[in-house]
Amino acid sequence: MRKAKPKKRVILPDPVFNDVKVSKFVNHLMYDGKKNISYRIFYAALDLVKTKMQDEEKSALEIWKGALDKITPQVEVKSRRVGGATFQVPTEIRPERKESISMKNLINYARKRGGKSMAEKLAAEIVDAYNEQGGAFKRKEDMHRMAEANRAFAHFRF
Repeated sequence: MRKAKPKKRVILPDPVFNDVKVSKFVNHLMYDGKKNISYRIFYAALDLVKTKMQDEEKSALEIWKGALDKITPQVEVKSRRVGGATFQVPTEIRPERKESISMKNLINYARKRGGKSMAEKLAAEIVDAYNEQGGAFKRKEDMHRMAEANRAFAHFRF
């Protein structure tokens, strides 16, 4: 390669839970550099999750992490041209990308939901993902189904 790999930026942990994963999620949630608003939405969503799932012995943060784990895809399909034909080749996803995809899917499907505030929509999507339903979980299932259907082309991996 001609150029050096760019340095990985260090992301500082969030002020409440002291967790880097929360900071990454808030960064994905943020619009126009409004990080304070993004934090407010996230913490409000976790409060709502806590009230919705009182019978669960886990904390709201653990429920959120569990929801992220349940919507994290393991494989994806990439287009690859071989001899004039385009094949959908299933490939493994590296860990950082898995985390990023799951966070983006959760946020995107929360934004598409109906509801009053973004905090309410996000809380509903988190609860659905934790219970293995909702848009983000369906998206992961579709990705896996697509990879399974195209398993025959796995030998075209690059």
